[in-house]
Amino acid sequence: MEYAITFMVIITLNFMLPRMMPGDPFLHLSGEGGEEVWAFTAEQRQYFIEYYGLDRPLPEQYARYLTGLIQGDMGVSYYYKDQVSSIILRRLPWTLMIVAGATLLSLLLGTVLGSFSAFHRESWKDKSLYLLMIVFSEIPAFLLGIVLLIIFAAGMGLFPLSGAMRHFANYTGWEHVKNVLHHAALPVITLSLARVGGIYLLVRNTFTTVMGKDYIRTARAKGLTEKRIRYYHALRNALLPLVTRVALQMGAMVGGAVLVENVFAYPGLGLLMRQAVFVRDYPLLQGIFLVLAFGVLGANLLADLLYRVLDPRTRGQETA
Repeated sequence: MEYAITFMVIITLNFMLPRMMPGDPFLHLSGEGGEEVWAFTAEQRQYFIEYYGLDRPLPEQYARYLTGLIQGDMGVSYYYKDQVSSIILRRLPWTLMIVAGATLLSLLLGTVLGSFSAFHRESWKDKSLYLLMIVFSEIPAFLLGIVLLIIFAAGMGLFPLSGAMRHFANYTGWEHVKNVLHHAALPVITLSLARVGGIYLLVRNTFTTVMGKDYIRTARAKGLTEKRIRYYHALRNALLPLVTRVALQMGAMVGGAVLVENVFAYPGLGLLMRQAVFVRDYPLLQGIFLVLAFGVLGANLLADLLYRVLDPRTRGQETA
């Protein structure tokens, strides 16, 4: 029920926010960077406004929007003259790839580094790593991306400057995969470094708490090895809060991906959203916002389900 209410609120905001921007889709046609490249005449503007129903009352427009969503129709893009669902489906895999890659990489780094700090608590290794993670977590993703782009792409030439694959190249098989991964490397690394600090701190603090529990002392008294105690008994319980953390972080990860894609001109939903904002493409903006919101809600729902699987106590409470 909570998810249904949240989804309805998101749909309403999704409809209203694009229309709160100054101007309208046919006041002028903007090009890349926001410059005006074409202006409609008053007659043309009025024709398009009437054609797309923007002259009708907002409640009527909202009702038509909901009816279209129920029928699986997100509308037609004003600028690209194509179905919004088709445009989004072409761009969505690129965003999913860097978000999934950044989530897995930040989860791996945060878990490894957080457990390392917990096992060396208050040592110089822990303090140095803690300071480094705090610094990275405070740097905005777009600024971190610019720095990495200047150093490793423009300066050292180790990575491409922009795009998702090499232009005019006809790679096949493994060569194509390597080309795509090579272009995605910097965006994924940027997004991972910007988000790894939160996971690191959670794992570090949770591990420290778990290692002081009675069942850990009991395991030591039974003569179990320190490696088995840390990575079997302690790690399993320390990772439970991490499930919720990763789900809650998905919203920030998606928001960071929007900025990172614009820094690297990566052809995902983030870059598409920027282009849609320039031309005030209401249906396209609504479609992008809806997909991103649905992804965040889906991640939270998945976290709830995984938490019930990982923590037997929640299953017992449900049965009771």
